Amino acid sequence: MNRTDARAPLSVTTEDLTLTVAGVELELRSTGDRLFVEVATVRDAIRVARSLPGDADARGPAALLTATDLTTEIRVRGRTVAVLGADARPGLLSRELGVAPAEARLAGAVGAAVSGLSAAASAPRRLFE
Repeated sequence: MNRTDARAPLSVTTEDLTLTVAGVELELRSTGDRLFVEVATVRDAIRVARSLPGDADARGPAALLTATDLTTEIRVRGRTVAVLGADARPGLLSRELGVAPAEARLAGAVGAAVSGLSAAASAPRRLFE
């Protein structure tokens, strides 16, 4: 394999793949050049993040994804909270959080949190219906 072959774009195709990290089951799906990692709840996303090594660095995975023209979206409760790879556009928030070259998405994180709170608030009501 020459240097050009190592950087050739890849395509990832999956329909039903799960990954378990820190006891949390993550669903994976793809559209070819974009991989989606679905986390069911904010609590689970925090558990996964806390399980990463303290010196974890996104630069290596980001460089690999970028070199192969792939993008990974981390989604919580259906909202994109982070993007890593070819289409990531880290900004001030990413730099302040220390997650660059990953792109942190504040709106996605807030949306996931609100959705979780809404689900928690409506759960007791369903018991009495």
